[in-house]
Amino acid sequence: MMMLLTTLGFLALSALLMWQHVRAREDGAAAPARAQRCPRCQAALPPAAITCPRCSAPLQAYELVMAPVAKPAASGEESGPLHAIVRADMCVGCGTCVAACPEPGAIQLVDKLARVDLEYCKGHGDCARACPVNAIVVTRGAAVQQVEAPDLNVHFESNVPGLYVVGELGGRGLIKNAINEGKLAVEHIVRVLPPGQPRADGAADAVDVLVVGSGPAGLSAGVAARQAGLSCLVLEQGTLSDTIQRYPRHKLLFAEPIQMPLYGDIWVADASKESLLRIWQDVIERSQLDIRTGQRVTAVTPDGSLFAVSTPDHAYRARRVVLALGRRGTPRKLEVAGEQMAHVFYDIVEMEEFAGSRVLVVGGGDSAVESALGLANQPGTTVALSYRGLAFDRVKERNRAKIDAAAAAGRVRLLLDSQVREIRDGTVVLSLQGHPHVEPADAVIIRVGGEAPTPFLERAGVRIVRKEIALATAGAGAGR
Repeated sequence: MMMLLTTLGFLALSALLMWQHVRAREDGAAAPARAQRCPRCQAALPPAAITCPRCSAPLQAYELVMAPVAKPAASGEESGPLHAIVRADMCVGCGTCVAACPEPGAIQLVDKLARVDLEYCKGHGDCARACPVNAIVVTRGAAVQQVEAPDLNVHFESNVPGLYVVGELGGRGLIKNAINEGKLAVEHIVRVLPPGQPRADGAADAVDVLVVGSGPAGLSAGVAARQAGLSCLVLEQGTLSDTIQRYPRHKLLFAEPIQMPLYGDIWVADASKESLLRIWQDVIERSQLDIRTGQRVTAVTPDGSLFAVSTPDHAYRARRVVLALGRRGTPRKLEVAGEQMAHVFYDIVEMEEFAGSRVLVVGGGDSAVESALGLANQPGTTVALSYRGLAFDRVKERNRAKIDAAAAAGRVRLLLDSQVREIRDGTVVLSLQGHPHVEPADAVIIRVGGEAPTPFLERAGVRIVRKEIALATAGAGAGR
């Protein structure tokens, strides 16, 4: 009898252990799904969710905010040769990287997507520096991109309480993400500054929300603040059209409607920048948003519970500040007549859109030379490069050799010792070696540098960190 009880006990214990083991494996397999929660409200997310079912937050907006901060590599980590990786979700197939790479066959276009062949890639990094959309990174190991970004919480608030960073400056420059981030930041401000309630600071001259920048993120933040009943002011250093004009894309495609506060769905298929500008103006008129142009913000300084915001000729006070400056910073302008015209660009992405056109590139640095070389690869495109100097003494030796070869082959016409005097419809008036010269041009690409926003953020006290983003890669080992 005792032996029978012992045997039964052993079998029961074995069954219990086996059941616990199976449950543990099931729990482990299910854990990732249960661990996926909304960054903002912590609601459980169903598989492949695009928005949170509880708070409706668009999840793609949190890609960079939730990315882990990169750890310094320990000795011996990340070993192996340097090689390039292409972000398949960002590559636009312009071919600039192919022209920039010094290793034949290392990177090629396959089905309108750049692909790296690791057999030939030597990790020079010329392709990454030339890429106009930052879709290429150089690494030694895993497909992880490290980017410098402001250290933000899930409300897009920086380490400086009350100072928010949204849009391209805080992450990837998608119009959809920018609009969503501006709205999400203001939704948090509404919770901490309930509309209609007396303000503890008692500062009658302070606005509830001051937005810097009138691009998609800035407009969204401003309109959301107006919709919630907060007082709001938007400062723009240029004009409203400047924010649209700086877009590097010739046309825009919204594959799905984008919800703009107080306006409704924005759904523009294969749209020009001019059509987007008309939408922006309509949004402003409907919301009666107070936008003050020609106001370049030079400093944002905490002042007790408020912020002091300075421009060269004005001082503002605000309870909360939303920075929507743009990651590319402020492009330097030529300050000539006609520079505001629709066919003037400060950056380009889809070089194939300029096929068959007459294009004038202005500048003498690597970005100008690489733009001219990439445009010269497009069928039927005639390219001229205007530079005020007598030689390209500021560019890398490889780029100098390539532009000289392109000029010798007649693919790029060099207009050295020249300066733009006026941009017209179809032509550009230059001073060429001291004499007037009229250059035909269907498009003008100005690449003369600019001021990056990172120093401005650091002066405001915003902490900048390096974050790791897992890449959707294109074609390692393919492309021959």
